[in-house]
Amino acid sequence: MQIGSFILKNNLIVAPMAGVTDRPFRQLCKKMGAGMAVSEMISCNSLLWGSEKTKRRANHEGEVDPISVQIAGADPMMMAQAALYNVEQGAQIIDINMGCPAKKICNTMAGSALLRDEKLVGRILDTVVSAVDVPVTLKIRTGWDKDNKNALIIARIAENSGVQALAIHGRTRACAFNGKAEYDTITAVKNHVKIPIIANGDINTPEEAKKVLEYTRADAVMIGRAAQGRPWIFREISHYLSTGSHLPLPEVNEIQDVLTNHLYDLYDFYGEYSGVRIARKHISWYTKGLVGSASFRHAMNQLKNSDEQLFAVNEFFRNLSCHGERLTYIEREGLAA
Repeated sequence: MQIGSFILKNNLIVAPMAGVTDRPFRQLCKKMGAGMAVSEMISCNSLLWGSEKTKRRANHEGEVDPISVQIAGADPMMMAQAALYNVEQGAQIIDINMGCPAKKICNTMAGSALLRDEKLVGRILDTVVSAVDVPVTLKIRTGWDKDNKNALIIARIAENSGVQALAIHGRTRACAFNGKAEYDTITAVKNHVKIPIIANGDINTPEEAKKVLEYTRADAVMIGRAAQGRPWIFREISHYLSTGSHLPLPEVNEIQDVLTNHLYDLYDFYGEYSGVRIARKHISWYTKGLVGSASFRHAMNQLKNSDEQLFAVNEFFRNLSCHGERLTYIEREGLAA
């Protein structure tokens, strides 16, 4: 898989997720086998660039190449300025968000709302591509709703604008994350454009990744929610695609090590107060479906500092180890991409 001059180590990409794909999570997923990870979206509103949140999102210190940063907005010149700002901060690939279904994004005519205005899509892409000397990629949905699927039209606009890879989530904006993703639209796009296509949506097992790649003939797959609390999914998929066999399931002690190292990174990145609170959702994801996790999560969410949080996590996994528990896919229900 190649984007511009960057040759990825494989065709497995971490989807951009607001509040999730911060630097610690991206680094962890890359360490566990992802070929690339796209950042949380950064607003094109320059008034926000001085905020602690935006400065943190633009912090790529020590991050493994390539560094892909997603920007969001609806004004071509503001988007170009945002692209330039993020390149100055270290972005090596600029990704444009035209796939987010969230109302607060669509209400500003950004995200997947842009799919309703194909001319504006073209102006944004032309302006951003012309503004920066790094590859520009795009993430979209199949369309606005089931009666207005225009992914192929948008893909052709993107290709003509110089966009160097296109990720497609197999749902419309109206679908949000409901129902099942469909891959026929992704297949049609792949058959009609030459730029790399990345398939996204409901890819939560190695078998599903292989199935989607074979069905769509996409160049890569993008995985989102299935990696929450399960960053090793990338090494599992990579191994399965290479060998046709499954890696052994992670042992409890490895899950504990991955989680605790992730927590230390969060504390370091966000500081004690915010780090502890942001860590709660990650702890919940890592432990979901494991024996005793419901009562553990309830108690853990009341803890106020990192020492208490780490102690609780280590005690939970120590008890699992004493009972010989192992992580299984059956235990961890509700995984989705």
